[in-house]
Amino acid sequence: MKNRDISLIAIGLLSGAIIGGVLGNLMGWMLPEGVVKDFFLTSFELDIGSSLGDEKGVVVIDLKIITLKFGLALSLNFTSVMGLAIAYYILRFFR
Repeated sequence: MKNRDISLIAIGLLSGAIIGGVLGNLMGWMLPEGVVKDFFLTSFELDIGSSLGDEKGVVVIDLKIITLKFGLALSLNFTSVMGLAIAYYILRFFR
């Protein structure tokens, strides 16, 4: 990934994660209850700013005239991680 624009890499990886997450949810609807369904649908979450704000994952800046809220939550499951890996592999071949 030497001479590529960072936006191409970010968009490629983001789209891979989104496609993987959608495929995981589709597989979750089709699979019966059990260990395999739990494996594909169990997600782990990353909340940016949860230690700085009063709400979970939200940073609040109160300036008395205007209140600004910033938050970012990232939820990944197995298929979205696989989508990231596949997108990374595919991006290796684009120059």
